[in-house]
Parts: sequence; structure tokens; C-alpha cells
Amino acid sequence: MANIITCIRIVLSIALLFCPALSPVFYALYMAAGSSDMIDGAVARKTGTVSEPGSRLDTIADIVFTAVCLIKLLPVLDVPVWLYIWISVIAIIKLVNIAIGYIRHKELVAVHSVINKITGGLLFIFPLTLTFVDLRYSAAIICVVATIAAVCEGYLIQAGRTA
Repeated sequence: MANIITCIRIVLSIALLFCPALSPVFYALYMAAGSSDMIDGAVARKTGTVSEPGSRLDTIADIVFTAVCLIKLLPVLDVPVWLYIWISVIAIIKLVNIAIGYIRHKELVAVHSVINKITGGLLFIFPLTLTFVDLRYSAAIICVVATIAAVCEGYLIQAGRTA
């Protein structure tokens, strides 16, 4: 059941590509996809169906959802250059973490730490705050937390603690 919910997130994410950014339909699909991300892990734990393939599917769904949101939101936002640079640095750290995890463990490693969940939560609420919080302030807070999360993720991968 949890994997079905995760697959629904992928379908909803792809559906976001076909609606105008920040429209009511966008927000409805966005909320549904984000809610599925919060529910799938809880369902897996409650039903005793937590699995490594399910964890990987969740990571893939997170990547698809994030990529689609970036594709839809970046063109309609006035993003300062410093923010693009910071996001790029975080992405590089995350890519290095993936590479190190693969080299050390011979598999793609996903770290589901508390700080990564906090980062995900902040990223999720970000589009919902665009009308009343200046993008520069909310993005700076998210980037600080995401940077800490990426560095912690690298440490956990190096230490072999990826659960």
C-alpha cells in the first residue's frame, strides 16, 4: 500500500507539469503530492512493509517531485543569483554524497535523517508562503538548513549510518 501511495506522488508530480504554476490546480496537486510524501512512510511502518526498495522508490518520488517543482517555479520567481549559487553548492554536496555512498556501499544510499525531513518540510511549505514572505528570507533559511542536512548526510554516509 505504501509503495502505491509513493507511485501516486510520482503521477501527481508529473501532472503538475501540465498546469500553470501557482494556480489553484497547481496548489491542489502540489498539496496532494506533498501529503502522499508524509503518509507513505507512516503507512509502511504501520503495516510492517518497510523495505529497501520502498525506501529507494520514495527517494525517486522525492527527486521527481522536487525536479518538477523546480521546473515549474523557477521560471515564475525572481530568484537572485546568490540563491542559484547556493542551491548549486547544495546540489554538488548531495551529488558527492551519492557518489561516495555508491563507492563505499556499492549501492545508491538514501539518508532519511531528521534534518533531511526538516529540509523537506521547509521546501514543501515554501511555495505556500510566496504571497506573504519575501523569497530571499525564506530561501536563505531553507538553504541554511539544507546545507546542514547535506553536510550531515555526508557524515552519516561516511560513518556507514544511512538508515
